[in-house]
Parts: sequence; C-alpha cells; structure tokens
Amino acid sequence: MISIEMKNEYLAILTEELVPAMGCTEPIALAYAAAEGSRVLGAEPEKIIAHCSGNMIKNVRCVTIPNSDGLIGIEAACILGAVAGDAAAKMEVLERVDAAGRARTKELLANGSCSVEFLDSEIPLHFILDLYAGEDRVTVEIRTSHTNIVSIVKNGETIFAKPEELARTGYATDRSQLSIEGIKAFADEIEIEKLRPFCERQIRCNMDIAYEGMAGDYGLGIGRMIRESYAESVVTRMKAYTAAASEARMGGCDMPVIITSGSGNQGIASTVPVIIYAREKNIPTEKLYRALIFSSLLTIFQKEFIGKLSAFCGAVSASCASAAAITYLSGGTTQQIKATIDNTLANIPGIICDGAKISCAAKIASSLDASMMAHYLAMQNKEYEAYTGILKEDAGETISCVGYIGKVGMRETDKEIIKMMLG
Repeated sequence: MISIEMKNEYLAILTEELVPAMGCTEPIALAYAAAEGSRVLGAEPEKIIAHCSGNMIKNVRCVTIPNSDGLIGIEAACILGAVAGDAAAKMEVLERVDAAGRARTKELLANGSCSVEFLDSEIPLHFILDLYAGEDRVTVEIRTSHTNIVSIVKNGETIFAKPEELARTGYATDRSQLSIEGIKAFADEIEIEKLRPFCERQIRCNMDIAYEGMAGDYGLGIGRMIRESYAESVVTRMKAYTAAASEARMGGCDMPVIITSGSGNQGIASTVPVIIYAREKNIPTEKLYRALIFSSLLTIFQKEFIGKLSAFCGAVSASCASAAAITYLSGGTTQQIKATIDNTLANIPGIICDGAKISCAAKIASSLDASMMAHYLAMQNKEYEAYTGILKEDAGETISCVGYIGKVGMRETDKEIIKMMLG
C-alpha cells in the first residue's frame, strides 16, 4: 500500500510536470522570459542581449519556432516573445502571436536588435536576458527548469527573487520519494478520477500532433516512411506515430504537447507508444490511464538523475519508460518491469544529444525499437544479469548509474558536442 501522503506528493509531481507546451521547450523558455521581461520593462525592448549556456544554444539552434512563420534561433525566440508573447501563458507563450507580431519580429531581427553571448555556467539549462528600452534595463534569469525565473532586476533594483532551494531545484515537490516500486504502487492504487484529467489531456494533445505529423509536411516524413517500408505490426505503428509527432513538433507545428521532464519529445515518447499499443490490444481505458501515469513518473524518475539537459538523449529514458509501461499494461510483474528497464539500458544508454532538431524523431524510433525488444525479452523472463556492463543488482540502481554517467561522466562530452556544433 502507498500512503496518502505519498499519493498526494506523486499527484503534485504530475501537476508540476505534465503541462502543455508549444514547440521545442528551449526556444519557448527564452520567449517566455523575454515576454516577462518586456512586461516588467513596460515597453517594447530596443535591444536584447541573451546570455545562454551551451546546452541552451545547442537546443535552440536547429528547431523551428511555432507561430513564427519558419523562424529559428535564439534571437528570433527572444524577439518574438518580447514583442508578441503572452507571459501568463508560460510554455504556450507564443499561442496568440499574430501577423503583426511576426512582421515586427522580422523587422527587429533585420536590425540586429538581439545578440547572443555564451554563458559559462555549470548549470546546463541556464540563461539571462537583458532587455533595454531608453534609460531602462530589465534582467531576467532562468535556471534548472524552463519556467523557473529565479530573479528579475529592473534598473539595478531586485523586484523578484526566488528562495534559494526553489531556485536551485526548479520545483516545489519532493522527488526523493520516487522509486520503481512506489510508482507501480501509485499506478495500481490511485483513484482513477484523479488520473483522468492528466491522461485525457495527454491522449488528446499528443495523439493530435502525431496525426498531424503523419499527414503534414514536416522534416523527412519519417512516420510515413516507417509505415510504408516496415512490416505491418503494432511496433511499426508505435514507432511511426511517435516519430511523426516529434518531427512535427521540431518542425514548427503550433499544436501543444503535454511535456514530461520539461521535454515535449519525452512527453511524446512516454505516451504515444503506450496509447497505440493499448488501442491495438483493446486495453480498457482505466488500465491505459494507469499505464500512462506509470510511464510519465518513470520518465521523471530517470531524469531526476540526469537533469533536464545533458549530453544524454532523453528519448532513451522516455522510450525505456514507455516499454516498461507496456510491460505493466501486459500484466508483467515488478521483476519483469525492472527487466525491461535493465534490458533497455544494457543496450542503448549512450545515444548522445546533439541538440533539438527534426532528427530527434529518428532517435525516438530507434529507442522504441530497442525498448520493445527489451519488453519482449522481459515477458519471456529473460534479462541481462547484474554487472553485465553497467547494470546493477536492481533496476533503480542502474537508473541512478546511467544518470550519473549522463550528468557527470558525459560533461566533457557535452562541451565537445557544443564546440563541434558551433564550428
């Protein structure tokens, strides 16, 4: 049995994490900060200087900004947020951008109104925006998570400062209580009506963008290619629709996604495969809801060790979680769920993150292929033994080790990736 206190904590974690976002979350975070800075400035900024960590630069460089008429880059995200964004909408800050806002953004871009400077920070998700209008200056700082504004300073006076603990973690909930056993107990026992609002929104938003990705003209059309070229199967459909959703999102689609761990791709990869599988197998809706929550919490648990941004591809964590949720959905035991995790992490723990871009969809498809192989092995009670490579005695320990490698061990790798990307 899981305690009432832990149930409430897990629900609070879900409330913090499962939020809607338009487009890749890094440019959206910049647009949000710029919109908030512009609001405090009380005028359209004449100049913006964006001081960005390497991971922010890496993840904004190649993606199309939604509602921007095809614009890319830090400068475009900052200006569009400042002149046409709605800070109150947070990760949907660009939802109401109109033609006038896009035209003004292009004009200011052409004038060089925004510049980018490298922020040498040990925090992967970290940026500071300076916005200027006349004699006034506003500085907005975000770190650790995408909407975690830690300070706002206007003309040298601090008008907002977040308490240090909240500033450091980026959230108010206690993630130390997360565990594989706890997540399974929560998914088994929580009242279904408390899950319904989370899951209905995940299904609606994330499947809508999956259908759009399959039908629309985004990137290489990887979803359609998978459907047309691979043998017909539930795994083929899972890979196709999940990859299509990612490609649409990376390609500038303005439809919202319910994100997980600050990532739309992880939100997609931890939900769409589970939904496709459940529909294929005629799984009851209540059981699907429990599996979706299991997958979301397991993704969050893994990312707690890795961090929001790193050199480690988040598609692996989310795909691992979705396959483990499918083991759960299929009536697998706790040991079989753990075997799915270990079998996945024995195979693909080393896919690098070289920034957000349309080829993330291919990484998601490959990760799902590996994680479903892990699932099928686990359902046959086959698993790699402890101390095979980096595997530990328990899957929770394996997750923590992979997280340490991604967060600490690959720190220098991350720096080299950023150097290569920036030429």
